[in-house]
Amino acid sequence: MTTELHGKVGIVTGGTSGIGRDATILFAKAGAKVVVAGRREVEGKETIDLVRAAGGDCLFVKTDVSQAAEVQAMVRKTVEKFGRLDIAFNNAGIEGNWIPIAEQSEEDWDRTIDINLKGVWLCLKYEIQQMLKQGGGGAIVNMASVAGLIGSAGAATYCASKHGVMGLTKSAALETARSGIRVNVVCPAVIETPMGERVWGEPEVKKFALGLHPIGRFGRPMEVAEAVVWMCSDRASFMTGQSLVLDGGFMAGPQSPS
Repeated sequence: MTTELHGKVGIVTGGTSGIGRDATILFAKAGAKVVVAGRREVEGKETIDLVRAAGGDCLFVKTDVSQAAEVQAMVRKTVEKFGRLDIAFNNAGIEGNWIPIAEQSEEDWDRTIDINLKGVWLCLKYEIQQMLKQGGGGAIVNMASVAGLIGSAGAATYCASKHGVMGLTKSAALETARSGIRVNVVCPAVIETPMGERVWGEPEVKKFALGLHPIGRFGRPMEVAEAVVWMCSDRASFMTGQSLVLDGGFMAGPQSPS
C-alpha cells in the first residue's frame, strides 16, 4: 500500500473490467476510497471484492454514463457514502462498429458518441460541480486514445468521439484551473483488455496491430492505471489540460522495414 492518494475520494467509471478495474484497485492501494461505476453489476461486485482483498474501501454504483440522472446520482452517492469527491477517472467507453462511414448506421453513431463523448461531458459536469461546491480543488483524468490524435479508416465514429474528449479536456482544464481543479487525458494505443480483444483478436488483425507498436507488444491495463494514479496525485500538480500518450511507440511513426 502507498499513501499518495491517502484521504482522497475517487470515482472510476467503466471500472468493471480492464483499465478501469486496475485503476480502481490501484487508487485503493494508494489510499483512496473509491466508487466504481459501470453498467454490469456482477463484474462491478468482482471489482469491489478485489479492492477489499487489497485492503481498500469501495462502493459500486450501477451507472450508464450516457444518462444525466444516473451520472448525477453517481456523484451524489459518492458524497453520501464518503463525504466528498477529490479525484475521478472518466474511463467508460465502447468501440462501436468499426465499418466505413458510408455503411454505418445512425444508431451506432448515436450510441458511440453518447457513451464515449456525452458520457465524459456529463461526468465532467457533475464532478466539477461537486468539486467547486466543496472547494479544495481536485484532479480528473479522461480516457481518450491514440484515436483521439489521428484518424483511422473504418473507425470514424470512434475517432470522432475520442477527438471530442481531447477538446473537452482542454476546455474543462481552462475553466477550472483557477479553482485548483486539474483536468487531463490519457491516450493509450492497443491495451490487453476485453475491448482490445474484440477489435484486434483475430490472428491476422492482431499481427497487423502488433506491427504498429515498435515496442513489440500491446500495453497492459496496469500500465495505464499507474499513469492515471500519477496524474491524479500531487506529483502531477503542475499538469492540466494535457494528454499523456501510452502507446509503445505507435505515434512515433512507422517502423523501418526489417
